[in-house]
Amino acid sequence: MAINTTVAADHNAPPVTQILANFVANHPSKGWSDAVDHEAHRTFLNWLGCAVGAADHAAARAALAAVQMLEPSQQASIAGRKDRVDMGSAALINGITSHTFDFDDTHLKTIIHPAGPVASALLPLAEHLGSTGREVIDALVLGIDVACRMGNTVYPNHYDRGWHITGTTGMLGSAAACARLLKLNTEQTAMALGIAASQPVGLREQFGTMTKPFHPGAAARAGLMSALLAKQGFTASPKALEAPRGWAQVMSDKYDWNEVTHELGERFEISFNTYKPFACGIVIHPSIDACVQLREQGVKAEDVERIELRVHSLVLELTGKKEPKDGLQGKFSVYHGCAAGLIFGRAAEEEFDDHIVTRADVVALRNKVQATVDNNVREESADVTAFLKDGRKVHVFVEHAIGSLHRPMSDAALEAKFHGMSDAVIGADQTNALLQACWHLGQASDVRQLTALTTP
Repeated sequence: MAINTTVAADHNAPPVTQILANFVANHPSKGWSDAVDHEAHRTFLNWLGCAVGAADHAAARAALAAVQMLEPSQQASIAGRKDRVDMGSAALINGITSHTFDFDDTHLKTIIHPAGPVASALLPLAEHLGSTGREVIDALVLGIDVACRMGNTVYPNHYDRGWHITGTTGMLGSAAACARLLKLNTEQTAMALGIAASQPVGLREQFGTMTKPFHPGAAARAGLMSALLAKQGFTASPKALEAPRGWAQVMSDKYDWNEVTHELGERFEISFNTYKPFACGIVIHPSIDACVQLREQGVKAEDVERIELRVHSLVLELTGKKEPKDGLQGKFSVYHGCAAGLIFGRAAEEEFDDHIVTRADVVALRNKVQATVDNNVREESADVTAFLKDGRKVHVFVEHAIGSLHRPMSDAALEAKFHGMSDAVIGADQTNALLQACWHLGQASDVRQLTALTTP
């Protein structure tokens, strides 16, 4: 017999589900600054480049093969592929590919990768509906706001418990975005959020495997299905997010409702989105940045006796794999990231290829990297010293890595990154056309003008 345990609960939480539903359903189109709108286009562009780039990865092929066993209808395209599947399966696969390289966006306050779940569901739905680009951008901004505000509410306790916050908030953002695109009213949107609240997905144990990118894919599909169900009258608790046995209070021991309501509709979380110059876990980026700077100062791998890192504890907790066996594991190895930064002067997807991760000179340098936790070093920083065989020491301290809010990637850098992922899939000329379609998405009369360009 089940025992109904008594737990501490907040029975006086604000009506978060209704507040967010009203916001999503009724906020005016482009009801934000030009700067926010531009950031939305940057977010979409970065997401799409990642999805196209990984379209033929083994994870994508496996997911597509599994989906095809269900004999899906051909409602929507898959970014970077000629195949067509149903909307839900396209959302799943787009979400997987957009996160496979670990090269996607990051909301630094929560470490959420928000575009993966939200944009991956939006694009196939918009393609099926023939939505305008403005409708897509509006839904993207609002969906990301819901996901990140709910993430702000429970972070870091929720993440520390082992949840992969991209997946566990992503289905809320996806549901909100799809509800907006479907033009659901406030009550229907609340139901969509409520249905999605029962579908959190993602455990941090899966990091370094194909199941990590499955999380945003599954969240995208769950959110899309939640909105479609709500449109058909499917019901959920109207307090699913805030009730004592609702999403926030079950998923975390600590929650701050002000993170949902403060400046809602005035401050947009997409403004705090960042984009990765390195294709790996975000907490490694300061250390890689430092090693790239060591290389620029003339330090060569063959001259190194050892490299000492002083880093935040989260670096070793999340990326402490000393002997990664393949590229996916390499993305969670600060040791490999530093070796790549010093040897190649970069850490794009190519530097996390299986054969690079196991290459003799890379392994040799990786084994010379020593990382220790320093409580005085912040999460966004790294203190790195190279000890050379001739007795010299070269020191670099990175306060904020390239790609952070303090040192953001430029539009030109995002375009170069996009080319690096997309050219091999659809060609340079088509990539140029796709980039222009992304930059002008908000003006597009039909999003299918863009989706046609994602097909090889």
